[in-house]
Amino acid sequence: MESLETLLDHIRQSVDTLTYPDRPAGLYRPIRYVLSLGGKRLRPLLTLLACDLCEGDCREALEAAVGLEIFHNFTLLHDDVMDRADLRRGAPTVHVKWGENSAILSGDAMQIVATMQLMKSPERCRTAVCTLFLKSALEICEGQQYDMEFEQRNDVTEAEYIEMIRLKTAVLLGCALKTGALIAGAKATDADALYRFGESIGLAFQLQDDYLDVYGDSRIFGKKTGGDILNNKKSYLLITALRLAEGSDREELTSWLSAPTFDPSAKITAVTALYDRLAVGPRCVEKMEEYYALALRQLDTLTVDPARTAPLRELAARLMKRNV
Repeated sequence: MESLETLLDHIRQSVDTLTYPDRPAGLYRPIRYVLSLGGKRLRPLLTLLACDLCEGDCREALEAAVGLEIFHNFTLLHDDVMDRADLRRGAPTVHVKWGENSAILSGDAMQIVATMQLMKSPERCRTAVCTLFLKSALEICEGQQYDMEFEQRNDVTEAEYIEMIRLKTAVLLGCALKTGALIAGAKATDADALYRFGESIGLAFQLQDDYLDVYGDSRIFGKKTGGDILNNKKSYLLITALRLAEGSDREELTSWLSAPTFDPSAKITAVTALYDRLAVGPRCVEKMEEYYALALRQLDTLTVDPARTAPLRELAARLMKRNV
C-alpha cells in the first residue's frame, strides 16, 4: 500500500494534467482555474484507499476518483455563486473573476466532465459506479435545497439538520468510498459498510466545521471564525441554541437574528457568549464524537484483514484533529 502522501501526489498529478478542448477558452479556463486552487483532495483519496483496502488495483480507480474531485469542485463553484462568496481557498471565486453566467456554465461543464471520468471505470462495474454517482449527485442537490430553505426558518430541528448535512456533505464521501470498493470487486456488505463509514465521517466532519467556525483558532482552521454567526447560518450550534434558549436568552438571540444592522464584532461576541451559557459547544462536540465512533464501528464489520483498515483510520483521525 502506498502512503497517503504518495496517493495524493498521484491524484494531484492526474488533476493537473487533465486535458480540455482549446475552444471556447471562456468555458474551460474557469475549470482549470478552480481545480488549480488545490484543496484536501479528500474524496479521490477515499476512493483509492477503499479500492486498496478491498485488494483492488488503484490505477483502475484513479479516473473515477478524479471525476469525484471534479464534481466536488463543481458544487463549490455553484455554492459560491449562490452564497455570493468572494474568496475560495484564498483566491477570487470564479464568478468574481468571470461573472455569474460563466461560473454557472463552466460549473455545468464540470458536471459533464466528472460524469465522463466516472464512465471510464472498468466495464464490469461501470453501471454500478455511475448509478451510485448519479444518485449521490441528486441527493447533494436535495441537501442544498434544504439548506436554502432553512435560511428562512427558526424552527429547524436537529433531525432535519442532520439529514441536510448528510445529503449535502456526507453522501459524497460515502459515494467515494463505495466507488473504490465497487471497482475493487468487493463484497456488497463491505461496499455498503464503507459507504456508511464515509457517511458517518462526513457528518462528524461537518459538525466539527460548525464548532470550529465559532471556537476554532483561525490561524489553524484556515478561515476567520464567526462567519456562521454573522450570516445567521443554521449550524448545529444555532439550531441547538434556538431549542434551548428561554426568557432573556431567547429574546437576545432572536434580536441578533433579526437585527437589520449590527456591529459584526459585537454580534460574534454576544452570540458566542449565549452559546457558552447554553453549553451548545460541548453538545456539538459530543454529537461529532458520536458519529466518529459510529464510523469506526463500520470498519470493524469489514471482512478484510483489520490491518488493512489502518490508512482509513489514520485519515479519519487526521480529519477529527483539525483544531477542536
